[in-house]
Amino acid sequence: MQNIKNIVSIALFLIFGWLSAQQEGLFTNYRYHMNAYNPAYVSPGGETAITSSYRQQWTGVEEAPRTIVVSFGTRLGEKKGLGVSVMNNKTFIESQTFIGIDYSYKLQLSEKSELYLGLKAVGNSYSVNTAGLETYNIQADPSISSISDFNPNIGAGILFKREALFFSLAMPRMLSTDRAENRNGTATATVAEPHLYATVGYDLPLGKGNLILKPSALMRQVSGAPISVDINTMLSFNNDFELGASYRTDSAFAGLVNLSLQKRLTLGFAYEVSTRSELASAKNTNELFLRFVF
Repeated sequence: MQNIKNIVSIALFLIFGWLSAQQEGLFTNYRYHMNAYNPAYVSPGGETAITSSYRQQWTGVEEAPRTIVVSFGTRLGEKKGLGVSVMNNKTFIESQTFIGIDYSYKLQLSEKSELYLGLKAVGNSYSVNTAGLETYNIQADPSISSISDFNPNIGAGILFKREALFFSLAMPRMLSTDRAENRNGTATATVAEPHLYATVGYDLPLGKGNLILKPSALMRQVSGAPISVDINTMLSFNNDFELGASYRTDSAFAGLVNLSLQKRLTLGFAYEVSTRSELASAKNTNELFLRFVF
């Protein structure tokens, strides 16, 4: 029995000890996945696009966190937008998938200012599969059972745009849901609290050329965890090539590169290095990005 407790504790430490402030997936290239966090951010530029990213965290750690996201957005006339976002997070024996349908409505505040209001309908499939755990017992322990659950949810957000400036505030999942947790070495049921996301960004032209500096910041806040902020700066060359860097407070820094082909297909890569001392043997995270504009 003690061996079982130790194995479960290690498993849950991997899942929740490192991810206590990351219950929901995150991406370094977040500016292209905004409607995954904020339903108001459905194609505010008027384009129809599909975007996907694959993030493999802490390469070298077996069963380390892996996140996949696919988002789609299009405009329905001048004022309405419709989008779909799917995000899957998998870490060791835990897996969860968020599927969201996004709706946005634009209010023209002035000639240069726009306000977008968004609603999100979400379904969350959550599971913990304990079948793969080695317990070193001849008979399975009935106290270690798998968890499988599906929860509906709702979200809301706002987006303010004024020329090259934007500000976004959203809570993509407003209802608390159940999940597992490591509490003093014991596997217990707990509640996944809603996350609040705030984003601000500005596109600054440099001189008379085609260079644009794109600084932005994304803040995540959830009850019981420190506030996390991603600070991202990209330099765009004629909207064909982007090069930049990112810093996540008390967590990691990264380099990013995006290449656009014929203004429709964009390929991107981000390489992230953790600043956490407990991850000295597995510091690198790789993130692939693909976007197509119809």
